[in-house]
Amino acid sequence: MIRDITLGQYYPAKSVIHRMDPRVKIIGTFIYIVSLFIVNNLIGYLLAALFLVFAISLSKVPVKFMLKGMKSIAVLLLFATVFNIFLTPGEIIWSWWKLSISKEGLLTASQMAVRLAFLVIGSSIMTLTTTPNNLTDAIESVLKPLKVIKVPVHEIAMMMSIALRFIPILLEETDKIMKAQLARGADFESGNIFKRAKNMVPILVPLFISAFRRANDLSMAMEARCYRGGDGRTKMKPLKYQKADALAYLVLVAYLAGCILLRIFGQYVI
Repeated sequence: MIRDITLGQYYPAKSVIHRMDPRVKIIGTFIYIVSLFIVNNLIGYLLAALFLVFAISLSKVPVKFMLKGMKSIAVLLLFATVFNIFLTPGEIIWSWWKLSISKEGLLTASQMAVRLAFLVIGSSIMTLTTTPNNLTDAIESVLKPLKVIKVPVHEIAMMMSIALRFIPILLEETDKIMKAQLARGADFESGNIFKRAKNMVPILVPLFISAFRRANDLSMAMEARCYRGGDGRTKMKPLKYQKADALAYLVLVAYLAGCILLRIFGQYVI
């Protein structure tokens, strides 16, 4: 399960999306997430699915590798679906004791499951095709207008980049600790949920110690290199838009416009 989390990992490949400006990928991911909450009918979700398949094919990231990240949210997806099915009021289609399933509950649960799955996969495309350094520069560039109101944009971008970079490192550390504890006879599978939570303590303590040690080493390394924030800093590789990036923006605008039109006139299409 630990190795199935793909968020924060970078998958090297020679593709159109890998060569694309990281600002386009950040804005495109934001537009795609917004579109998932705009569409509300079957054709809208089919359009979102086709757009996602198109982006995955351009990224040249194996579909199996991308879908592997869905295993990490399987429990969350199951809880969200079950709660929406049984707790959404509406036209009752099945009832037993205090449990009931409504037509609206099934519709809401299916929409929630599709949105969550598409959101995770769509966000993974950005992190899998963008290096942490480029991601930091892109976040800083996108948030640059906030400098007018004294928001520390560079520091925020740096913290987000470090957090993303530490995700695969901490996951690998967690996997090593779990294997070491299993070799010593630890049991993380048997017992009820409270016993399992108690058995996780031998993992959490060394993991937190390792995380704090890595954070301290990183801060000392940054101080040794005279890091003093973003004031007056220059970029070794400044971000520059290309023709392909302008075309990507046009495709994103057309996709978002299509989602809005399908929401407004969707009842006349179906």
